[in-house]
Amino acid sequence: MGARKKVALVGVGGRHFLFQEALLGKYCADYEIVGFCDTNPGRLAYNARKVQEAAGLSIPAYAAADFDRMLQEGRPQLLIITPPDCFHEEYICRGLEAGCDVITEKPMTIDAGKCRRILETQRRTGRSVRVCFNYRYSPPRTQVKELLMSGVIGDILSVDFHWMLDIHHGADYFRRWHRNKRNSGGLMVHKATHHFDLVNWWLSTVPEEVFAMGQRRFYTPQTADRFGLTRRGERCRECAEAGRCRFYLNLDDGAHLKGLYLDAEQYDGYYRDRCVFAPDIDIEDSMQVLIRYRSGARMSYSLNAFCPWEGYVVTFNGTLGRLEHKCEERVYINADGSVPGALKKEGTSIRVFPTWKSAYAVDVWTGEGGHGGGDDVMLDDIFRPGAAGPDRYLRAADQRAGAYSILCGVAANESIRTGKMVRIADLVPGIGDPEDPRMPDPMGPLVMPPPDASATVQ
Repeated sequence: MGARKKVALVGVGGRHFLFQEALLGKYCADYEIVGFCDTNPGRLAYNARKVQEAAGLSIPAYAAADFDRMLQEGRPQLLIITPPDCFHEEYICRGLEAGCDVITEKPMTIDAGKCRRILETQRRTGRSVRVCFNYRYSPPRTQVKELLMSGVIGDILSVDFHWMLDIHHGADYFRRWHRNKRNSGGLMVHKATHHFDLVNWWLSTVPEEVFAMGQRRFYTPQTADRFGLTRRGERCRECAEAGRCRFYLNLDDGAHLKGLYLDAEQYDGYYRDRCVFAPDIDIEDSMQVLIRYRSGARMSYSLNAFCPWEGYVVTFNGTLGRLEHKCEERVYINADGSVPGALKKEGTSIRVFPTWKSAYAVDVWTGEGGHGGGDDVMLDDIFRPGAAGPDRYLRAADQRAGAYSILCGVAANESIRTGKMVRIADLVPGIGDPEDPRMPDPMGPLVMPPPDASATVQ
């Protein structure tokens, strides 16, 4: 057995636990954590206690100002980046320049300028950038890829994709740092990057033009007034309406929420439970997007953040039929101890409607755990690459896939602002093509059954 690979983690908020627990557990024989880095000493101290309890280890913790010292002392070969989105680019580029390979949470970054710097730095250094798109690894989403690759509905001409964030998970983005575009790029970047990447990967193509509209109509002071919540405070903890507001978040309810945020707020003034109806929020809660792809396909996409159930409905219309996929997810609030994106199996389905033949349901591939069962599969692919053999779906996403996913959202934000169609190449030229399995030849033959082979679609 060779020496363990050295890893450092930047950002110790709610999302880093996925990687930390994996590295201290299943993959500990192959990897050694040599440092943690964060802006908040309270969160670093809390994380140090959790690591000591879980693994009996004392791992060095570094303030953000000491990031370079962490690289010098720990000499990590791999950096895992999980701070707020607006800081991804800084640490990705500094890590690449220091000779590290990088794994980053989605979104890769939040705007075109930061995206260009990441691409340029990766090209110059030759190091690798991996973007964690858990949803690619979720069994039902991989199954959709398999069906489309099989040519069951022919060439894909159009996609209708509608994502619902429920009233619990959706509201959570309006409490946290995500509520301001300068931090997150808004939901078009932070959340929809998952969805745009899925379509890019499902179709084996890249986006070229984007038009969008968006608004904030639910999480507003006016909505709160209509609910009778007129005595609102800055945050849930000190709000006169706490006893009857359905959006109240108790930071004492759950070890992670208290340890990572309530006990740590004295150091930087970050409140995890700000009012979801505050007037200074500048992200949209309802968005509609049209995208044209290089393949010629078009997509109509929507995202709403105040729905009674969470999940999506996506439909692919092809030259040989139609594929419909519905997926429901369980209630989730970041760092509350629940599993993010766990599937409700009774709410997940795939149905194929072949042209001239009867429709049929497909037995859905299943998985357990976060992001529809994708987390564990993705972690194996990251930390034990190639162990399961070649991946015919090429689910690993590099900086090019990361760029195309965020630029759909960046272009959508620009289109919302200007009312105009936005070209991806005008934002960031020369991205290149992500490695991706090919769909059936778009110019291949189409086989039409004889008239007596027709059937009524059920």
